Amino acid sequence: MTTPYTLLLADDHILLRDALANLIGNFDEFAITGKAGNGKEVIHAIENGTSADIILMDLNMPGMDGYETARWLAANHPQIKIVILTMYDSEIALIRLLQAGVHGFLKKDIHPTELKNALLTIAGGDYYYSNHTTNKIASLFRKQSNLEKALLNETEIAFLKLASTDMTYKEIAQAMNMTPRLIDSLRDSLFTRLDVKSRVGLVIYAVKNGIITF
Repeated sequence: MTTPYTLLLADDHILLRDALANLIGNFDEFAITGKAGNGKEVIHAIENGTSADIILMDLNMPGMDGYETARWLAANHPQIKIVILTMYDSEIALIRLLQAGVHGFLKKDIHPTELKNALLTIAGGDYYYSNHTTNKIASLFRKQSNLEKALLNETEIAFLKLASTDMTYKEIAQAMNMTPRLIDSLRDSLFTRLDVKSRVGLVIYAVKNGIITF
């Protein structure tokens, strides 16, 4: 049998954390190696030898939240995949999490089947985020995209770089000396050409193709 992926859970709500541990513990592909109540406990566990291929943690935790913990993990243990549980799904929030080194974002109300598929997707090296509108898997880029095939021009690359920040589209338009309408047209064109459906998809494309680095 294949060795299961190791997973550390972090959530300050004990009941939810234990329920997740019981649920994931029933997945043959995963083994729970630790639990934590906040980011500081995650760091303590990792520095004291707890094995973790994936860390699944709440975004809002006391003492040290998911953003801070993700940044520490990305800087000190980049091989660990980081998955965030959150009720927030704004594009800016997700971009901030990507900047912090997160590989996946899961809504707390997802179905157990989606949770398992998401964890397997992330363990395999892909990014994943819950699509709460369609409530189906929104795994992007199962195969490495080819930047040359997309034939992006300098304007499109500049737009992708700015879209990967927390700037609004209006601010991006001002920075690029373009009208908001032209920016919307540029964005929609990239959605079609790169086969993505959101700003987060554009950012993931930019990360995976080396256009930006966090």
